[in-house]
Amino acid sequence: MFDKLVEKLKNEPKTIVFTEGTDPRILEASSRLLKEGVLTPILIGKEDEVKAASKETGFCVDGAKIVDPATYENMEEMVSKMVELRKGKMTEEQVRDALKKGNYFGTMLVKMGVADCLLGGATYSTADTVRPALQLIKCKPGNKSVSSCFIMARDGKDGQELLAMGDCAINIKPSDDEMAECAIETAKCAKIFGIDPKVAFLSYSTLGSGKGEDVDKVRSATEKAKAAAPELAIDGELQFDAAVSETVAKTKCPDSKVAGHANTFIFPDINAGNIGYKIAQRLGGFDAYGPILLGLNAPINDLSRGCNAEEVYSMALITAALS
Repeated sequence: MFDKLVEKLKNEPKTIVFTEGTDPRILEASSRLLKEGVLTPILIGKEDEVKAASKETGFCVDGAKIVDPATYENMEEMVSKMVELRKGKMTEEQVRDALKKGNYFGTMLVKMGVADCLLGGATYSTADTVRPALQLIKCKPGNKSVSSCFIMARDGKDGQELLAMGDCAINIKPSDDEMAECAIETAKCAKIFGIDPKVAFLSYSTLGSGKGEDVDKVRSATEKAKAAAPELAIDGELQFDAAVSETVAKTKCPDSKVAGHANTFIFPDINAGNIGYKIAQRLGGFDAYGPILLGLNAPINDLSRGCNAEEVYSMALITAALS
């Protein structure tokens, strides 16, 4: 999966903002990206501090751009643009204070076209990474919500097995409209990683076998997704066993073109999604890449504060591939 991304990015050069430019994990990943000629990192921080951290850790980041909000030459233009974007919600003074922080400053670099994408969260919370994106980058045309997915990967006897799962990280109790949007965006993301998406909306019911408000919501979301993206293979509501087992599918829903072969799973709420991807990760032996934010005007992604340099590297490739 990553070999393909690397080749693609070498042919289509991208610039990625790292909001925590002195973090050793960021420096290690940036050094690797530069050495491989894959991406150009923009490291946010004071130049002397970034260089000192680079020297101390032994990770060479020559070739990266180091940008300090305190000395940024186009700050007045940035302030003006952000005041316009936050009109009536933030004063100029509040904007200037916000832009002293790497999360807001980095997001504005993407908004103004200085960078193609952003990866943050090595020290920021998820909320502090996502909030500026929602306020400044906003949803892309036609979308009303932001969601997320994980790309799950494990080695099998016939090569690498890849799955997509959404929404496992952003929307706590998504509406049917939000689930439908998430399904379409997750399918688009899946295609980037070589998955031919077969989308299953998951439930405790299979095509009417169970009743209840939650089943009705999943069924409605399925119909809305089918109407909005008729070119996609979508079915629901499906129990997980019917979604992945050909034997069960033949019994429960023999006419479904998705059941028994699903590889893109849409969960009914964040409880199910978070539990589901972690079961696949811990008991199924899958590596989990994400959360990948979906529905934004530009790629902005979040790291776990417990991440390592390998995860930073992988998420940088994934984020840039979305741009």
